[in-house]
Amino acid sequence: MSALKAAARLLAVPVLLVAVWWTASDGSTDYFWPPLRTIVGTFDDTWFHGRLTGDVLPSLVRLAAGYLLALVLGIGAGIAIGSSRTLRAVLEPVLEFFRAIPPPVLVPILMLFAGIGDGMKILVIVTGCVWPVLLNTVEGVRALDEVLRDTARSYRMRPVSRLVRLVLPGAGPQIAAGARQALSVGIILMVISEMFAASEGVGFTIIQFQRTFAVPQMWTGIILLGAIGVTLSALFHLAEARVLRWYTGLRRAQREG
Repeated sequence: MSALKAAARLLAVPVLLVAVWWTASDGSTDYFWPPLRTIVGTFDDTWFHGRLTGDVLPSLVRLAAGYLLALVLGIGAGIAIGSSRTLRAVLEPVLEFFRAIPPPVLVPILMLFAGIGDGMKILVIVTGCVWPVLLNTVEGVRALDEVLRDTARSYRMRPVSRLVRLVLPGAGPQIAAGARQALSVGIILMVISEMFAASEGVGFTIIQFQRTFAVPQMWTGIILLGAIGVTLSALFHLAEARVLRWYTGLRRAQREG
């Protein structure tokens, strides 16, 4: 019964929004605001007959490559910077400078050095996704309990054991928060990178629909991106719940106590 209530709470607002959109647009004669029934009717022909493997799959592959690379770089650099006060003092001004630069601004520059292929698009995703992961990892490592650090040193734990048993679990919630932010940033940058000198991808296809005034098809692309975002967010929450079982259990026990 509780699962049904949770599902009802989760779906209530999306269902209401779809119903409002369907009702408000029904019978619309505005070329740029077609009825939702028309958009839904063109969805299958637009995306499930060639474009699923020709546009959607390449976009998801680039997103996965850029996101995973950003996780590796962000977590690795974040642990190193968070563990060293000297390194943090030296690099913090530089990190704040580069963090303040919007990643889309770097697209023309990256095109000069990386070309217009998949490498450029992956690099754009990395440059945007790495900052939430890096900064949250730094803060997570800095916030580790000093008593636990001293205990690990007293027991002469090896660096690898200390990393696996102390640093990563202790900073895990902060790292997960940064990874969650990076995922939404990565989806945005996936689309933006495909709008520059691309020949396939979801972002490229949406722009082509807009330029050729295929308005219902353009709307289907926007809906598809929303569906991709919701699906990836749900998968992330499942993975997060599995990896951080100890943390969610601890929080639940604290609330109940």
